[in-house]
Amino acid sequence: MRLNELRDNPGATRERKRVGRGIGSGKGKTAGRGVKGQKSRSGVAIKGFEGGQMPIHRRLPKRGFTNIFAKDYNEVNVGRLQKAIDDKKLDASAKITATEMVAAGVIRREKDGVRVLANGELTAKLDLEVAGITKGAREAVEKAGGSVTVLAPTREEKTAKKVGTKKARGRKFAEASGEASS
Repeated sequence: MRLNELRDNPGATRERKRVGRGIGSGKGKTAGRGVKGQKSRSGVAIKGFEGGQMPIHRRLPKRGFTNIFAKDYNEVNVGRLQKAIDDKKLDASAKITATEMVAAGVIRREKDGVRVLANGELTAKLDLEVAGITKGAREAVEKAGGSVTVLAPTREEKTAKKVGTKKARGRKFAEASGEASS
């Protein structure tokens, strides 16, 4: 087989229906839009309109919110770590941090830290330094003879929740002006 012989499966793609190209095409003149009226013209945006009735997107209540301080962790299973060790990409005898995981190709980039999950088998003795770990993953690492160090959140992460408070604003102002806070 050559590159010029590649074909999609029969029926996988269909040709676009060309509208407004004469009565012989079956979609000529009004091009399937019907006759007259607002919707036969271009530039119509009345999809949420329900004939004057309150639209459903306004009848239903708003729910939830987006936490702007939420952390975005890399999630890594213990089975993935074991595979990287078996493939000689990670050194089990050294301390394994997010930087080593990036270098080994276990994760693509460091986000707000690495959280280890318990999916998979672990046989190697690991010394992990991560932002978070599940109970099952901790048990799997300790059962294999390894140890886990959970990194404490930095001062900035702790005070990020208090940005709106008067005390935090004062501290922020003092740091910006170079004064020592007491």
